[in-house]
Amino acid sequence: MKKYGKFAILIAIILAVMVWLATAGSGGSKTYYKTVAELGQMGDRAYGQRLRVGGDVADGSIQHRGKQVLFVLKQDKQDLKVVYSGLDPLPDTFRDGAQALAEGKMDRDGTFHATSIQAKCASKYEAKPSLKPGQALPNINSGTKASL
Repeated sequence: MKKYGKFAILIAIILAVMVWLATAGSGGSKTYYKTVAELGQMGDRAYGQRLRVGGDVADGSIQHRGKQVLFVLKQDKQDLKVVYSGLDPLPDTFRDGAQALAEGKMDRDGTFHATSIQAKCASKYEAKPSLKPGQALPNINSGTKASL
């Protein structure tokens, strides 16, 4: 009977460690972010903690100043000044009108200090317009057009 008791305790310990690893590891991989509006609603809770904020890069707002990049994230009618001073180069898709995620901390002066930027160009991910019945498609092999 002692063998079964030791075996059961060993199995319980292994299961407990596996559950702990699963729950502890999932916290760092979450991709939650706040919108510009949600960040504004946080009030004093926004200061000092690490956050991710998403919005659209305002047209004409990107400025390079030395090693820093200043820009504005906008959502609806709300704007957020962002200063990026991270070590990584900005993504190729980071430009006016792009959707961007800034990771960093909010300062009491209303500026978000980002250490990481992710961006995607919305036009790159839009669906291609579909063809209407009877509209010609180019035939790649023969150089002639095929009809639907």
